[in-house]
Amino acid sequence: MSIHNPMAFTFGILGNIISFMVFLAPVPTFIRIVKKKSTEDFQSLPYLVALFSSMLWLYYALLQKDTILLVTINSFGCVIETAYIAIYIVYATREIRVSTTKLLISVNVGLLSLILLLTHFLVDGPVRVQVLGWVCVVVSVCVFAAPLNILKQVVRTKSVEFMPFTLSFFLTLSAVMWFAYGLFLKDLCVALPNVLGFILGLLQMLLYGIYRNAQKVNEKSKPSAENLRSIVILNALGASEIYPVDAEPDVNGGAEEHGQTEDEKNMEASQEKLQSNECAV
Repeated sequence: MSIHNPMAFTFGILGNIISFMVFLAPVPTFIRIVKKKSTEDFQSLPYLVALFSSMLWLYYALLQKDTILLVTINSFGCVIETAYIAIYIVYATREIRVSTTKLLISVNVGLLSLILLLTHFLVDGPVRVQVLGWVCVVVSVCVFAAPLNILKQVVRTKSVEFMPFTLSFFLTLSAVMWFAYGLFLKDLCVALPNVLGFILGLLQMLLYGIYRNAQKVNEKSKPSAENLRSIVILNALGASEIYPVDAEPDVNGGAEEHGQTEDEKNMEASQEKLQSNECAV
């Protein structure tokens, strides 16, 4: 048991604390959705994937029968992600609600049931745990592909405005804790995915250090409003959490545009006044 391994238990406790924070990261987003009674441009796929990953890792932990820390964090992940999805469905438009429900049934019910049935009837005992563990590894590696979009955006725009350093830091820290937990338990299925999480976290912080003092990107190179609400995938063990980053409105840009309009009006008024004076003469 992990509790009988002091080092693994310590890293597991720290990993749980950080992972709780990661899972709670989207709370401001859903407070905004509830207040506006609209899901706006936010998408449900990140939360469906997070729920799928948490459920898969929870089943893996239950088969191990001695990994209480894995059971705890992934149980919390299942509950919080289900709450996120429920809120999303309530405030989504009819079309988006239907597509989200279909995706929920096909992935989180259909695909998960298929994996559970195959691992239950085709393999037995320790082999079942190994097979399911490697399935979890594959899923975790696949969901890690999403941050590459964020890194590409940072390099293209030379701006870290939409890649918060705090989230990147907790990604790296979480990966370190769960890697150490898996290493001390000699569980490669837990340790391996977090190697990739650690590398991606370091890469994000490196890019932040490079571009944090860069000048603001030009209007032409700025991402569109749709791209500004990008998704950042944070690893909380295998249960990867996805956090939508809200774009701030361009207040200055709107003011400048308004100022140009006022100038044009003043110029037109001056021209009309000059013309009237000429006619009077």
